[in-house]
Amino acid sequence: MTALQLAKSTSKQAGKELKRLFYSRQFTTQLKSKHEIVTTADKLAEKIIISGINEQFPDHAILAEESGRNKKKSDYLWIIDPLDGTTNFFMHNPLFSVSIGLAYKNEVVMGVVYIPILDELYYAEKGKGAFVDGKRIKVSKTSDIKDTFLTFCHGNKLTALNSAINFYGKLKKTARDFRQLGSAAIECAYVARGITDAIVIPGVKSWDVAAGTILVREAGGKVSDLKGKDWTIKSNDILATNGKIEKKLLNLIK
Repeated sequence: MTALQLAKSTSKQAGKELKRLFYSRQFTTQLKSKHEIVTTADKLAEKIIISGINEQFPDHAILAEESGRNKKKSDYLWIIDPLDGTTNFFMHNPLFSVSIGLAYKNEVVMGVVYIPILDELYYAEKGKGAFVDGKRIKVSKTSDIKDTFLTFCHGNKLTALNSAINFYGKLKKTARDFRQLGSAAIECAYVARGITDAIVIPGVKSWDVAAGTILVREAGGKVSDLKGKDWTIKSNDILATNGKIEKKLLNLIK
């Protein structure tokens, strides 16, 4: 089984359980911080994914949102958000996803984003293009900011929240629309598919977007930090765009 096959399989297995719990409401919730919750659904989905990786690739390192990083040393690092959009999930909003990325020597080389309620599977490997359910996808061709549909997320720190509020004040008035969907992985997938034109996130965590970054890049887009440097798994923020509006957005949000 290849890494991509494993990511597809485990994302769907985890997604099946998340879908069951989403409709049954049979999960419990606790606070991780003032603005962040975790549910038993997050933990169950993560367990399914990690078990699959440990079985097929026992020597690989793993970084997962809920359990952190394992102690294995490897050039390969799996970066997992088992339930991206936990607050949406809790609120019975169907926009949540399973996000699984794989980095080799700190470069993301494979990514899968699965949206259980829509039953949409996005995936990409380095140099092989980006796909949804077997169909190749490409970023949009929009080049004028006033015609763009933009989305955003933000980290939990006050500085990240303040940055997002500042961006909202500027871009809500400038773009066709600028809104928060609540799942960074889905929002990256939508940029890759050309549904939206960009996503900006101050205070990002790698597990939120690792899979999404390779989707965007393989679909012909660009992914940078908010200073315009190429995004890496160590970056603290992210701007993923169709490439045509990257410089214009960077200038607007400076």
